Amino acid sequence: MDEREVAEPWEGVLITPDVIGHTGVLVLAGSSGRIDRERARILAQEGMTAMSIRWFGGPGQSPGICEIPLETFVSAIDLLESTGVHRICLLGSSKGAEAALLTSVHDPRVDGVVAMSPTSVVWGNVGSGRDGRDRPYRSSWTWKGQPLPFIPYDDNWTAPEPADGPVAIRGWYERSERTFAGLLPAAEIPIEESRADVLLVAGGDDAMWPSLPFAERLLARRGTARLISRADAGHRPRLPGEGPAPESPRFLYGGDAAADAELGAAAWPHILDLLRG
Repeated sequence: MDEREVAEPWEGVLITPDVIGHTGVLVLAGSSGRIDRERARILAQEGMTAMSIRWFGGPGQSPGICEIPLETFVSAIDLLESTGVHRICLLGSSKGAEAALLTSVHDPRVDGVVAMSPTSVVWGNVGSGRDGRDRPYRSSWTWKGQPLPFIPYDDNWTAPEPADGPVAIRGWYERSERTFAGLLPAAEIPIEESRADVLLVAGGDDAMWPSLPFAERLLARRGTARLISRADAGHRPRLPGEGPAPESPRFLYGGDAAADAELGAAAWPHILDLLRG
């Protein structure tokens, strides 16, 4: 494989397999903001041109997930397309899945989306924007300079866990949807407007947000999508070849190493099928 660092217009890595196939995959991590090299390498080993980018928190970018232009991902698709691939797919996790689904709605070049631990609605910012402020809440995303309708967070929610350890924040999202129920229709991701093939992967024990109910709502909007789920898996399914996700001092993610790996293994043949078209 050939692994090339990308520096402009964002940081990233572009990995070309030894035998080049027809699929290019943009890999989007979640709120960690990291470049997901491990997952990109695993896909390149399967004959796909794989790229992962830092889509916030890098040079010239918003420090948090606050009004991130979806054009960020469109420009990444431009670069993928320039490598000569014929099928463009996005594979995103958590906030990266939110970005992937939304990008597929706005960019008709996207042929397939794998949304792992997805949301069915647009959420408010996670962290500060370019102005250094994280309140009042703003949309996570913009398109053509306009913020997408979103659900803000109910700051009256408190975690049931002790404040000095990791917390499960799924209840925060569930309460915020109830508090701001009137904003839900406008904030729903209109996945039925995407021409992409869609695969949803979600664990029923997700402690970060209710990704399985979200996935079921997406499936209701887009009946041709597919859903792979496991009741005891958490927020971070692991694909074959990936090690267990590290523990966090801040958050509880649900599931466990075995269930998360088993969900990833169950989804893997369906992921390859979708990406290869």
